[in-house]
Amino acid sequence: MEENNNKYIAVQYRLYVDGEDGRELVEQTSVGKPFDFISGFGIALDAFEAQLIGLQQGQAFAFSLPKEQAYGEYYKERVIEMNRESFYIDGKFDHAHIYPGAIIPLQNEEGTQFYGRVKEVSPEKVTIDLNHPLAGETLHFEGIVLEHRDATKEEIDNLIARLTGGCKGCHGGCGGDCEGGCGTDGCEGGDCQHHGKEQGGYGHCH
Repeated sequence: MEENNNKYIAVQYRLYVDGEDGRELVEQTSVGKPFDFISGFGIALDAFEAQLIGLQQGQAFAFSLPKEQAYGEYYKERVIEMNRESFYIDGKFDHAHIYPGAIIPLQNEEGTQFYGRVKEVSPEKVTIDLNHPLAGETLHFEGIVLEHRDATKEEIDNLIARLTGGCKGCHGGCGGDCEGGCGTDGCEGGDCQHHGKEQGGYGHCH
């Protein structure tokens, strides 16, 4: 609803997923570095935003998002292999940035840029997981609303400038740091290219 748009919301939270021995903490923010966003711009997951939009500053919250409302199923076909040579710089393999667990920028044949997570590095191949790290998981949030107010015109204008500058989406739910996201976008079969040396990240998981 339009009356819920353009709200500046900042929250401190802990995020858990279901593990074999109970819930496991996978992400935590702090008062000094909260997660903040402006509602109505698709920055956060729709279900995450919907849980917070009716709360006020100082209110605590605890809610769960099933995978259908979070990052969907985990698809094995989104795990691809790329030739090791794709990660050479000046004739040498980029060990500094390509290692298991690293988040790396990729680009498909159409020039679409996104991020993948390195699963394995072998003598001939690099295995990349294009699923979101929390795909297939139910997300459990616990936290407190630090700020909830109307966004200022300057805040909205700054956000629009970032979004129209090619930084939209952030895996469907992250802050305004434009850190990228996961997706196949034509990369099944390994038709991707490593794009640049810098490392990125998935940003916040909501």
